[in-house]
Amino acid sequence: MSKKQPVISTSFSYETLEETLDIKVKGEGMMIGIPKEIAFQENRVALTPDAVSVLVNNGHSVMLEHNAGDASHFRDKDYSDAGAKIVYSRKEVFKAPIMVKSAPVIEEDLPLLQMNQAIISPLHLSVLRSEVLGTMMKKKITALSFENLKDDSNSYPIVRSMSEIAGSAVMLIAAQYLGSANHGKGVLLGGISGIAPTKVIIIGAGIVGEYAARAALALGASVKVFDNNVSRLKRLQNTIGQRLWTSVIEPKLLAKQLRTCEVAVGALANQNGRTPMVATKKW
Repeated sequence: MSKKQPVISTSFSYETLEETLDIKVKGEGMMIGIPKEIAFQENRVALTPDAVSVLVNNGHSVMLEHNAGDASHFRDKDYSDAGAKIVYSRKEVFKAPIMVKSAPVIEEDLPLLQMNQAIISPLHLSVLRSEVLGTMMKKKITALSFENLKDDSNSYPIVRSMSEIAGSAVMLIAAQYLGSANHGKGVLLGGISGIAPTKVIIIGAGIVGEYAARAALALGASVKVFDNNVSRLKRLQNTIGQRLWTSVIEPKLLAKQLRTCEVAVGALANQNGRTPMVATKKW
């Protein structure tokens, strides 16, 4: 049995049908201000040009203080090309309803704060001065602290990122201080054939301790890690993928290791804003 062919009739015309597309209505964009940080030794900027571009492409406005990114090697042109508005008045930047800062609010910022303003920045509550906190409360500031932001896994992604940076950078800084030019021992951080490796003691097996251990091991150093949390020590062993010299914090043993090491890294997690003290001046 042959299949019937479709019959096309010329008695009526064929026309395309219109399709209705679901287009989301754009809401009102936010105005975001990025000031130049003036805190002591603060060289960071809150957002990179790429991050500004993402905000602008999503319908928001970004206002940046002149030369805010210079210390981080980002120029005003980079930000203007990304869609940011460059302003030369610090007071003008602080008129934005939402402020994004890479450093906590300092006393110099207080007169510039606006009523009901939102500030996204580190807060460092453990060292925040009462005058600063009081002024922010009077002006009804909504403060979102970087260190308290959680993700879907109930962890602190910004704190983790900063800890990874600190752990990796600390070994590079230690290598500089070991050099003779910085009045160090004049030894190489690591080891070479026929020479005993540099001894590195890390107190704390958290994220900072983990990345410090990774960097030290990569340079060829001998690494010993102390922490009273055995679970953290186990996690560190599994994460790095090789056996490490680990120990709980036993005072006499720790004192002996600190006397004979070239590099000591304090990486204990703080408790209620204060890092535990495990070493004394007598050592």
